[in-house]
Amino acid sequence: MRLGLFGGTFDPIHDAHLTLAHAAVAACGLEELLFIPAARPPHRSLGPHAGYEDRFAMVQLAIGGAPRFTASRLEAGDAVSYSIQTIQKVAALHPGAELFFVIGADAFAEIRTWKRWREVVAAVQFIVAARPGAEYMAPEGAVVHRVELRMEISSSAVRALLQAGGDAVPVPAAVIEYIRTHGLYAGHGGSENR
Repeated sequence: MRLGLFGGTFDPIHDAHLTLAHAAVAACGLEELLFIPAARPPHRSLGPHAGYEDRFAMVQLAIGGAPRFTASRLEAGDAVSYSIQTIQKVAALHPGAELFFVIGADAFAEIRTWKRWREVVAAVQFIVAARPGAEYMAPEGAVVHRVELRMEISSSAVRALLQAGGDAVPVPAAVIEYIRTHGLYAGHGGSENR
């Protein structure tokens, strides 16, 4: 089984996340792609703007009934969400599965700063989303499938649009409705990109 892991803060999930997910499934023939919202991401100085349950609910709404997409609670809880621990949980739940880790080029460029990064590199293949011309140095032994993306959207930009009351927000309609119904991101611009 070819199984993808797509972790992130998803604060909120937006159209570029979904475009990348579809591209990853197509590029590597994934049979399932797990969207795994981080409860407490280790590489952010501030916590997410929306709580875990709201971010998980938005992921569920965004992926709807899309075949091969699954929302996962593997990183729920109070502990910091380290990728190696999530990978080990997935491997235990799906023995023998071939694991693919979906990641942006900017985050992949920093992989040597991750906890137990060599184990991460040994455990998965990477599907790296990069803008045309984006450069990064893959660690020795890493198996990398590059996917070129032309969408320039970040969660911080989405939050700024929502704060400004913009109507043309690159987020699925069901997620916009959830955000407005629950009063999320009011007064939050934010500077974090993921």
